[in-house]
Amino acid sequence: MAGADAAGASGRETAGVAGAGTAGAPGRETAGAARAGAVRGTVGYTRLWRDDPHPLRRARWLAGAYADAPLATRVRDGELITSSSQPSLMARMLQALQVRDGDRVLEIGAGTGYNAALLAHRLGDTHVTTLDLDPEITEAARNHLAAAGFRPAVVTGDGARGCPLHAPYDRIIATCAVASIPPAWLGQCRPGALILTPLATGLIALTVADARHAEGHFLAMPAYFVPLRGSGPPPQVPTHGLPSRPLLDDSFRFLLNVAAGHMEPVEALALWEHEGRPGRERYGVTVRGERQWAWLDDPEGAYAWPLGPPGGLQPRPEPL
Repeated sequence: MAGADAAGASGRETAGVAGAGTAGAPGRETAGAARAGAVRGTVGYTRLWRDDPHPLRRARWLAGAYADAPLATRVRDGELITSSSQPSLMARMLQALQVRDGDRVLEIGAGTGYNAALLAHRLGDTHVTTLDLDPEITEAARNHLAAAGFRPAVVTGDGARGCPLHAPYDRIIATCAVASIPPAWLGQCRPGALILTPLATGLIALTVADARHAEGHFLAMPAYFVPLRGSGPPPQVPTHGLPSRPLLDDSFRFLLNVAAGHMEPVEALALWEHEGRPGRERYGVTVRGERQWAWLDDPEGAYAWPLGPPGGLQPRPEPL
């Protein structure tokens, strides 16, 4: 994308390298960075920053900033607070978002501002809003964006509540994982809008019908993101009674995640094998009023699981 280098000089300037050591103190823009595994729970970071007087450390920072790998950009007390996603995954997500001229976009999870910079370059500042719960994160993102010449709306607030101030939106993109679709997001979308969000180690693309109805399929690609802050921990994924070989298969692990708390592991294994080991793209999500569920192949078919806390399969709602 044209202009990506300008955005990158700002948005990924907080890069570093995973390894021994600790991350920067809270509030610093120079927290350590992570390789792919670190975003999913590996601990131990080395803090690097662009103004380091030592040329070798500065070179490591630069290599990390432009590496095709996720970067931990803020860590507090050993806990990963926010990260910059793998650039190739960010590009694929933006492609899947299918923005058009004139679209208004809400990003949930400001991060460093890198993603918002790309969107602002494509659509213009006035069409982009990026939101984060942490005022330190939004302040840093605002500064990064300004340094790169972009001034979209940067808002501090609860991502689950969206940002009604700049609604309605044609696109919502989340860079943090949710266990279910926040109802406020649908209410702030125009009919026909697209919501793209990480869910159950995948990316769900929902087409919004109205403020209470949306439906769509998962993309084929895997995606691992930190949870939406304030949403609680993700459900435990049980593996008891399972042989080791299926657990090595990404498509089976996805099924365990999407049906976590609503299906016994051995039942999930039987379904997976019976249905030909389905990939992510055969699964989808439906939001219909107060009910939300994930499904395999058909929203009205035999295999469906409610999203959110465990409680058994939801009764089928009336059709639209």
